[in-house]
Amino acid sequence: MSFFNSIGRSMSRTPRGPKRSPTPTSSTFSSDMPPPPIPSSPVTPIAQKPLYLCSPFVEAALVKGNFKTIVVLPKYVDIMEWVAVNVFDFYTNLNEFYGVISECCTQQSCPTMSAGQNLNYTWINQDRKSVHLAAPTYIDYVMTWIQNLLDDENVFPTKSGHDFPQSFPSTVKHVYRQLLRVFAHIYHAHYPQILHLRSEPHFNSLFAHFLAFGREYELLDIKDVKGAANSPVGAGMLWERWREMGILEG
Repeated sequence: MSFFNSIGRSMSRTPRGPKRSPTPTSSTFSSDMPPPPIPSSPVTPIAQKPLYLCSPFVEAALVKGNFKTIVVLPKYVDIMEWVAVNVFDFYTNLNEFYGVISECCTQQSCPTMSAGQNLNYTWINQDRKSVHLAAPTYIDYVMTWIQNLLDDENVFPTKSGHDFPQSFPSTVKHVYRQLLRVFAHIYHAHYPQILHLRSEPHFNSLFAHFLAFGREYELLDIKDVKGAANSPVGAGMLWERWREMGILEG
């Protein structure tokens, strides 16, 4: 189903019910949890295979089988509502994960928003110029920007009779790209902390769900997931591995 071709359809809506995450989560992700210790070498050396691609970590998941089955649009559910509530859940769950490892992501440990050995994301400022930011600053900007969008009734309407704007698909695609960058940075720079918390099944499942949903509704471009040949996205290798394992579709 094409999410981007559905915006012109009739969007009669009923009030949105209480939001709950379709991605399994755990009470271990409490924001009150003390921060894990900072490993001496949080970034994987070039010659060493990333931990998230090593067994048993790459197989760790809460959901077995192909994630295609949990992203299909439910019967009688409006596609705009389905996309909106899932984006809300991805943002909320990722924000909680980042919250428990944020003290390990500092101006000193992560001076750039990196997602690969040769890949640093840049932020577009108010002057429409690309600027390099430390990872914690970049992620704070991303999460604040998305939260403001979610709170804006003109972008994410929650009341009956209020339709989604024509720009909604484009807006959601921008949101998805930024969330992908946060995922990619955590995998690249902070997976040891995820392992320290024994949360790799939860984090892997959240990311696999995010990837499957993004591809199903045309919110992700493969080039964003994989990166360029000379500056690949580290987490993009998970995409290929999980495809080989039958967790994700091509």
